[in-house]
Amino acid sequence: MTILVRRLASLLVTLLVVSLLIFTVMDLMPGDPASIMLGTSASPDTIAAMRHQLGLDLPLALRYGHWLAGIVTGDLGQSYTYGVPVAGLIAERLTVTLPLALIAVLLSLAFAIPLGALAASHRGGPLDRLASVVSQIGVAVPAFWVSLLLIMLFSTTLRLMPAGGFPGWDAGFWAAIEALLMPAVALALPQAGVLTRVTRAAVLSTIHEDFIRTARAKGLSARAVLWRHAMPNALIPILTVLGLQATFLVGGAVLVENVFNLPGLGRLALQALSQRDLIVMQDVVLFFTALVIIINFIVDLAYLAIDPRLRRGI
Repeated sequence: MTILVRRLASLLVTLLVVSLLIFTVMDLMPGDPASIMLGTSASPDTIAAMRHQLGLDLPLALRYGHWLAGIVTGDLGQSYTYGVPVAGLIAERLTVTLPLALIAVLLSLAFAIPLGALAASHRGGPLDRLASVVSQIGVAVPAFWVSLLLIMLFSTTLRLMPAGGFPGWDAGFWAAIEALLMPAVALALPQAGVLTRVTRAAVLSTIHEDFIRTARAKGLSARAVLWRHAMPNALIPILTVLGLQATFLVGGAVLVENVFNLPGLGRLALQALSQRDLIVMQDVVLFFTALVIIINFIVDLAYLAIDPRLRRGI
């Protein structure tokens, strides 16, 4: 069995185990969705009828089997609260969450990779000290607090950016990007702090290798040595951190979307939690978890592409 097949099998098993854990935890949460939907004045018979209608009176194993079969066929169920298919809800909210996450990742990479690499190549200099301060601030400051500071500065004081809300992509591309820019910066700053530190450490460990000395002996410029030789060999630890940051990006999106009142998946998850909409909660949490697992699977494939030594088992 090749490395690729083994990792794909591991991905599928992990998703199956995670789905079972999510379903079990959600079922054990206090509160009855039927009682919450009908209110405290509802009679026991009415609540029992609602539970039967929602399928909540079925055995746990049978409900899990129905839910899993629906996921495989693309039927994520019907929202208890909204009365619409959950797949449509998730697809609608993804038009906000995915661009937000993508912009945050691009901002983080565009800032952290050059800063970390240049800090390593100028070790002990002013740029290195600046990178150290910036990375420490990024690691220490939570995303929701950065969100509040950005709103106070750019919305309340300078009145340059909208304080929250999302006009929709129908309002125009730039109007939508403007609404996502501050939330993306708030998400990107903590990620950039970690990535700057890891990039600096990875490049520092690479620039003392023999092949770097050989490149310098051939007369290559410091810039060429850094970007053509040191950086490609420092990518594996950087990719590792990018995969791990997917988890923090998902968690940060939940908080940031609520601070900026964005109609994304994170806000949908909190709304479903407050309304005890089990099916929406299960599907959204599973989607987030599957996204993180798949991103880490892609990172594993990137390892194989970057390091030929890892491809010997293929």
